[in-house]
Amino acid sequence: MQYPAWILLLGATGAYLAIKLMSTVIYNLYFHPLAKVPGPKIAAATYLYQTYFSLVGPVVRITPDEVHLCDADNYEIINFVGSKYPKSALYDAFGIGYSTFSTRSVETHRIRRGALNPFFSRKMVLQLEHIVQDKAEKVSALTAKAFASGKAMNLHYAFRAVSVDVITEYAFAGCYDLLDRPDLGQHFFEMIQGLGPTMWVFQQWPALQKFALGLPPVIAKALSAPIGQVLEMTEHCRKQCAAVKEVLDSGKTSDERPSIFQALLSPNEKDPDYVVPSVDDLKDEAYSMLAAAADTTGNAMTVSAYKVVSDPEIYAKVKQELEVAFPDANATLDFITLESLPYLSAVIKEGLRLSFGVPGRLPRDVPDGGQVFNGVFIPAGYTVSMSSWVLHQDPEYFPDPQRFDPGRWLDAKEARRIEKAFVPFGKGTRGCVGMPLAYCELYVTLGTLFRRFGDMKSNVLTREDLVYDDHFSGYHPVGATKFHVSSESSGKAE
Repeated sequence: MQYPAWILLLGATGAYLAIKLMSTVIYNLYFHPLAKVPGPKIAAATYLYQTYFSLVGPVVRITPDEVHLCDADNYEIINFVGSKYPKSALYDAFGIGYSTFSTRSVETHRIRRGALNPFFSRKMVLQLEHIVQDKAEKVSALTAKAFASGKAMNLHYAFRAVSVDVITEYAFAGCYDLLDRPDLGQHFFEMIQGLGPTMWVFQQWPALQKFALGLPPVIAKALSAPIGQVLEMTEHCRKQCAAVKEVLDSGKTSDERPSIFQALLSPNEKDPDYVVPSVDDLKDEAYSMLAAAADTTGNAMTVSAYKVVSDPEIYAKVKQELEVAFPDANATLDFITLESLPYLSAVIKEGLRLSFGVPGRLPRDVPDGGQVFNGVFIPAGYTVSMSSWVLHQDPEYFPDPQRFDPGRWLDAKEARRIEKAFVPFGKGTRGCVGMPLAYCELYVTLGTLFRRFGDMKSNVLTREDLVYDDHFSGYHPVGATKFHVSSESSGKAE
């Protein structure tokens, strides 16, 4: 019996792919340079293991070419100032290759990070503290208004709105004013959260990324809501950068201090070799900044505030310390004084330790010469990764690790020891550029609320409400109950 040519071709193609798949699996399991590293065999055999668990829940993940590490000594081998470990291909999945965050090359990153560093230095943050103070005052006023009317205050979105309002005013010279919206920017944050699942899919199938992001937005959104949101966010950032450039080209800028993107879109007199990026390039930088601001600091504020108001003993200690430092509850609580307060600082560190702005792994490629980790040699070109979730839950450094315990930071010697495993912003050359600004937001916003409202009471949040979906950044599930507070003297939190 003769079969049509197309059936024969299809059968031959299927047989070829099956043989290729089987040979790849056998190689990965038994002949690969990482074959002796222990771990689940299915994870060593195929990247599909990683993709599946990345989409459905946070687990420790390894792939045929990646080894996950879990102790603080290894973290310092990889992450230090001057590190030669480039970011891995995972970062291509964000689709924002020009951004400093996603830049893989060590040398290119050095140049792009150098252009951003001055805007996030401690000196600049202190000069811009008034922007943060303004947002903290808005949260305070909204909370007072809610309490006066016997209502609960939605701090989940308010905390996130602080970070976005600060960065947009600073970056674009045009604040989004999410704190002035009735929903406190809920729609914006849902758009950001919707981006997450695409990263794991695009990492598994890079060719799909180019195809999907090249679709007309209407078609992309009909096919996949997350892909539609990626396109919406990309276009949003392009328009933001274009608006900044339009103002620059018109010569209408009058600010003594240029916004971040005004500066990036202008020639650099101190660096004649600086090449002004295009709007299309800088949209990636804008995307990165907005996505980073949307939940990471907000997570830390939420955990800190929720744990404090849920524990009368901790709450009383924070209030007492703030009352001594700031006898006038209505005074402006300056950042420098706030960060000198030991107990408030301990509360914020515990909030950062348990909030997991980025809970998953941070993969890096091993540089030339390879590296030995825990007695196992990893050749150059393969990937190693570590996770803040693993380090922050390590009982060797943090006994009873799931307990919110500010007291663990109060002994100076012990604090220095556990700092080794404390990496909420990463460390070294690729550590978060926005760390100084984030600390200012944390201290000023939380300090102001704890000082002015001594009887806040939280709504009830279950373990399911407090888990994080790992979409690189950590997000509470869409349907989770959000953190609200009410005044004990005026009603219950909703």
